Amino acid sequence: MNESFDSHSTHEAPDSHPESQKKKKLWKNLFILNLCVTILLVSIFWVPLKLEQIDGFLASPSVNQKKGGPAQPSRGAQVIAGVNPNLIAAQSIVIDATNEDHWTYFDFSRGRQVKIHDPSSLEWDLAFRRGKIISNGGATNKFGQAGLMDLGEVSFDAVDSVPLKDFVVDQATRTQAENSVLVNWYKYNYISHKLTARKNIYVMRTSDGKFAKIQFLSFYCANKQPGCIQMKYAYQDKGTKSFLKDNSGSFASPVVVESPNISKS
Repeated sequence: MNESFDSHSTHEAPDSHPESQKKKKLWKNLFILNLCVTILLVSIFWVPLKLEQIDGFLASPSVNQKKGGPAQPSRGAQVIAGVNPNLIAAQSIVIDATNEDHWTYFDFSRGRQVKIHDPSSLEWDLAFRRGKIISNGGATNKFGQAGLMDLGEVSFDAVDSVPLKDFVVDQATRTQAENSVLVNWYKYNYISHKLTARKNIYVMRTSDGKFAKIQFLSFYCANKQPGCIQMKYAYQDKGTKSFLKDNSGSFASPVVVESPNISKS
């Protein structure tokens, strides 16, 4: 009787049996596999949905509600004092991109928004519509030479020439042409639903082969209305790849200063 009891007491626990351990390991592996598949499916279907919701948010009328006085975009560029006196003067302009149905065109050579009757012309360099920005080249306009490169978060004044990198031109998508460099010029806050301009510096080849360096500063008008895109830039109208002043010490780009009041067409 005692021998029988002793023999039972010395038996291994069922969980320590090799067969039981194999089953546990199998279930554990299946759980990890299912978790990985779930995460993959969420990333495939949820992320594009969220991006589409952001796109819809930018175009939604609710985002366009005015909360105060009139918007104050400027049609003329204004000079910004620079740290390095040897560089072409930086300029600042606020683009009126509040219209969600029509593009607002900007021309670096004139330093202001321009009215365009023919988008296939070379009379503009960038076009804005709320949070969207395209350039005058590639799939947007086969006649334009525009392209961009993203230099990341570097100092604006540290860029004194065009880097030896390839320019990215606009590409066709399922809905419209876009430039991959400009798609993510802002950060989107899912909690506040606000856009914040990245600090990145972009170098652009304009529609006629000149060069500019750009930094986007903000997205909101003075009355908190979205669509007033403030842009800092320096434009080299000589066609060279240098953002330094010429040998005479004069600026390579004339300063254009106009009234900040905008007359919408």
